[in-house]
Amino acid sequence: MTSHTPTIRADRDTVRDGARPRRGVAPARERLVEIAVIAVPCAIAALLAFYEITARSLWLDEAASVAIASQHGVALWHAMEHDGGNMLAFYALLHVLIGLFGDGLLVIRFVSALASAATIAIVCLLARRLFDRRVAVAAGLLTAVSLPFVYWGQDARSYALIMTFITASFLAFVSLVDRETDAPASRWAWGAYVAMTVLAAYMSFEALLIVPAQLVALVWVRRPLRPVVSALAVVAGCCLPLLVLAERRGPGQLFWVPKPNLIQLRQMFEALTSSGLQPNFHLTATGTPLQILSGALLLVVAATILARLLRAGRDARAGRDARARRHPSAGRDPRASWPQVLVLCWVAVPVGLGVLESYFVQPITLPRAALVSLPAVSLLLASGAMDHRVPRLLSLSAVGVVLVLRGLQLAPSYGVSPENWRSATTHVLASARPGDCIAFYPADGRQAFQYYIGANTLASARAPRSVLPAAPWSEVKPYVEDYVSPSSSRTSQIEAACARLWFVSSHRGQKTGPPASRSDYLRYRALLGSLTSGYLRHETVSYGWASPVRVELFSR
Repeated sequence: MTSHTPTIRADRDTVRDGARPRRGVAPARERLVEIAVIAVPCAIAALLAFYEITARSLWLDEAASVAIASQHGVALWHAMEHDGGNMLAFYALLHVLIGLFGDGLLVIRFVSALASAATIAIVCLLARRLFDRRVAVAAGLLTAVSLPFVYWGQDARSYALIMTFITASFLAFVSLVDRETDAPASRWAWGAYVAMTVLAAYMSFEALLIVPAQLVALVWVRRPLRPVVSALAVVAGCCLPLLVLAERRGPGQLFWVPKPNLIQLRQMFEALTSSGLQPNFHLTATGTPLQILSGALLLVVAATILARLLRAGRDARAGRDARARRHPSAGRDPRASWPQVLVLCWVAVPVGLGVLESYFVQPITLPRAALVSLPAVSLLLASGAMDHRVPRLLSLSAVGVVLVLRGLQLAPSYGVSPENWRSATTHVLASARPGDCIAFYPADGRQAFQYYIGANTLASARAPRSVLPAAPWSEVKPYVEDYVSPSSSRTSQIEAACARLWFVSSHRGQKTGPPASRSDYLRYRALLGSLTSGYLRHETVSYGWASPVRVELFSR
């Protein structure tokens, strides 16, 4: 029996647009319109990502990326292995870029900004295939004008690339399953789905949360599971090295993440709705209205989708599904809700699994885990606002208001450094004297400080001698989650050898956090107390607020 799925998609492209088919429009003009649907949001995303991309100070995790990627040979492998295999592909890519172009801020952040523009192009392509042009433009713009999206697009971490490969995985997934029932699965779509899903996993383990979402949507659409299952078997095989590395590293990598609480859940919702990015940026006056408006729109869209599904289920139980299959335009075939179901699963399943994992298995950073579903939220909002049953003026007004509110959240973030290692380093270098020493807690801070003084430069010659950790500035070595504190005898030696000691700390542990994080904080307090009692004078200045860089000068 012939499938009617292509007919459903054709009806969707015309009826949902609320317009008749364009019979008299020149093909060239049609191609230009199709290009503009993708190119305009993509260009806006590129502009937002590259604008002032080097203005914000590098922070601790970015410094770790540079330190790891700057290694060579066996040292590079050990550095990546120490991170448990997380972001493995990103470190390898950054290693190549640093080798070719150096480690300037533009170089190390360039690939993230480029990935942001690529994500918008893929979002538009996916929305165009699932819905129509209006949804594609709205979804592209809503994704591009997003504080979390732009922030991570200006960051030397893998989060922007995660969103790129996740979105590409969904596009390939749709191409693989959305076909005639009797038609064979496309080999190109199958290969692209495997490649994009594997690359997403090698950018971050959290990317694998999309697989259950895709399977739930696939079960709903009642498509053959074999092509997707065979693809996922290959994905699992390709990800075995990551599992081995993660098993070796153990859960200690996220020792500092507490179990979910109301603060974390609120921050996760802020990230999903692009209404904030705490603690990096304080919530502004327009953040709360944006949360309320976005939350209300998402609830309305989700409730509408669920109501359609329940109605289709009742029709099926009443035996009317056969008539609906013969007349797809009647809207009773459950497959007609496939696009909305897919996007809703993309939003709900990874978020729900992330919260459950944090509660019952291993706490993860929920606001960052929300990035997995960030493009899907824009797709869901766009599909609801641009529905053909919604008056055109109301649709444009809703999207316009959300875009303006998102822009008001985004604009003040440019050039602002929540963790300002640039200023901290400048302060120390400007005030240092010959014979000064410097100590870091944790040792991770040395990576960020060293980035700004460089190796074998005039600044490194003027920099205080590093005694904790004890290493010359010419040596670039990763210190990832290194909370080792010196023994009392070693502290006494440092105090005797250093008339003036700069003590730089950030991410010191949490006073009320998980046990391991509390232990790190207690070690910090003990070290600080020892230094305070060993020196007569003590001056302090802080830079930033999310994880402030605390610079303390001890002198006799």
